This record gives sequence, structure tokens and C-alpha cells, in this order.
Amino acid sequence: MQPRDLSAHVPYEAGRGIEEVARELGFDPEDLVKLSSNENAWGPSPEAVVALREAAGTVHTYPKAAHTDLTEALADEWDVAPAQVWLANGGDGALDYLARATLDPGDEVLVSDPGFAYYAMSARYHHGRVNEYPLRKADDFEQTAETVLDHYDGERVVYVTSPHNPTGSEMPLDEVETLADRTDEETLVVVDEAYGEFSASPSAVRLVRERDDVAVLRTFSKAYGLAGVRLGYALVPEPWADAYARVNTPFAASELACRAGLAALGDEAHVEQAVEGVRWAREHLRSELDCPTWPSQGNFVLAEVGDATRTFEAAKGRGVIVRDTSSFGLPECVRVTCGTEEQTKRAVEVLNEVA
Repeated sequence: MQPRDLSAHVPYEAGRGIEEVARELGFDPEDLVKLSSNENAWGPSPEAVVALREAAGTVHTYPKAAHTDLTEALADEWDVAPAQVWLANGGDGALDYLARATLDPGDEVLVSDPGFAYYAMSARYHHGRVNEYPLRKADDFEQTAETVLDHYDGERVVYVTSPHNPTGSEMPLDEVETLADRTDEETLVVVDEAYGEFSASPSAVRLVRERDDVAVLRTFSKAYGLAGVRLGYALVPEPWADAYARVNTPFAASELACRAGLAALGDEAHVEQAVEGVRWAREHLRSELDCPTWPSQGNFVLAEVGDATRTFEAAKGRGVIVRDTSSFGLPECVRVTCGTEEQTKRAVEVLNEVA
């Protein structure tokens, strides 16, 4: 017996862990600067750390109260009904829920190229088919409704990433609204705002409150520094409310994740620290790197270095890990996560030596 045909499925290529690289190179992990995975360089909220420790003694129970508490807190945060908040095991878990709720076998989705690989992966897992729309380097990766609509052919789901990974560009809210207006009634526009806290632009959640064809994805992995507990959520149209119970994985958001998320959500000062640090680092990377870069509203900057793999290997050999974006179809670029002041300055120094 064999598994079903998985030839159309491509494994997700995550940035390598700091321990892996340290072992490979014979480095002390503390001597490495890892700026390859868009993690929060300032770590989690101290309040979230306390919450994790306190919750450790209750992990023998299912997260019923914690799940409800976090759902209600997020509903208050975004001014939506609790039933519109779909908690999940990371943002990718929320994408799976949306795919389950929308896709019949053979339905098509539309994703950006370059873009986050998991949109297509999730669609294929749920027996969907994937089409693409381009974000062109020649246009500075500009995101407009027209760019998407030029390649739209009635797909069931259209994915927009704003801020976009790995380029940092955004789709303005009026363009998202135009896109939703001009796609079919049965098309869902999913706006992935995983990096939304780092942007000054308004969230598309306003459209979720007003329409039945826009959903927004958010995560605790980036600005909140909780990538390791795997906690994300979708904000969906109110008429979708009862679908969650039919498509979610039971207790996918763990007790630890929910308690950490609640604590992190209440620690606004920690988020502000991370956001301010990212804004400084973005400006420093763009002004001090000796290679072309693009404006970014995420916690990273895309830089054109000529040969991404060569630059990645050379920087790694000097203790700085960045993301080779060849897997995104950008073999001439690297993506540099915004680190602390010390980390960012070291990355600039090393990249200017090797790029």
C-alpha cells in the first residue's frame, strides 16, 4: 500500500535553526546571529513567560476555558463577535481551517508568486488546485487589485499577503476592497496580516466587519514573539460563525498557547518595543547595506545581492544567518530579519563584506 499521489506537493522550506548551523560550523550558538526566520529578536513578553510557567501544571486538562478567554479577548480587540475568531495551531492551522470551510475537491485558489508556500500547500492538502498571479521585481513588487484581477478566473479563494513575505510590500486597504468588489460572490479574499503590527497601514479587519467575502489572518508568532507555541487565528465574516465547529481540529490551540497568548495580548509595552526596534532596524538595513533593497512594512528587508546562495553561505561562515530566497523564486536576493541594534549592525557589516 502507498500514500496517495503527493507528487504535486512540495515540502515547506523553513529557515535553518541556530543550533543546526552551530553544530555544522562548530560555533557556539551564542556567537551566531540568526536573521533568517522573521522571529522576534526581543523574545516573548515576560508576562507570557510567567503564564507559560503557571500553566505548566494544568496541561493534563483540555484548553476549554483558556480557549474561550482568548477568543473573547481577541473579539474585543478587533470589535467582532467571538464566533468570528477562529483560533488555530499557528497561522498555517488557520489557513487549513479556511481551506476546509471553502474548498470542494477540484476548486481553485489564486496565490502570489513569490509568496508564502503554505497557501498552495494547504489548498492541495484539501484537494484544491492552485493558480498564481505575479508580483514583479520590475514593479517593485507592487500589490494592486488589478495585478490580481489580471490573473483571476473565478477562483474560490484569493490570497493576499500584506505586508508581503518576502518583499515587504503592502496592498492598500482600498485596493483590497476593490479586489473583493470585483471578484465573484463566492470568492473569499484572504488577507494574511501576519506582519500587520509592524505596519502603520489600517487592517483589513474593517472589511470583515462589513462584508461576507473577506477574512483576515493574524498570528502571535511575529510581534508577540510566540513562534514556538504555535498560535494564530483567522477573523472571518459573521455568517461563517458556525463553520468553525465543523472544520477545526479539537483543541488545536493548546492550553499553554492560549494562556501565553492572553498574557502577550495584554503586554502592549512589549509589542511596542518590538515594533520600534523593527522600524529602526529596517531603516538601518536600507540605509547602510551596499546593495539594493526594497521598502518593507514587515520585520525584514529584502536585499539584492547577486547570488543569494553564495552570499548566504559566506555570511553563515562569518556567523550571520540570513534567508536565501531562491526557494521564493528570487535567487539573486536574501531576506534579512530585523534584529536588535547589535545584531542588525553585525549583519550589515558582514553582508557588505561578502555580497
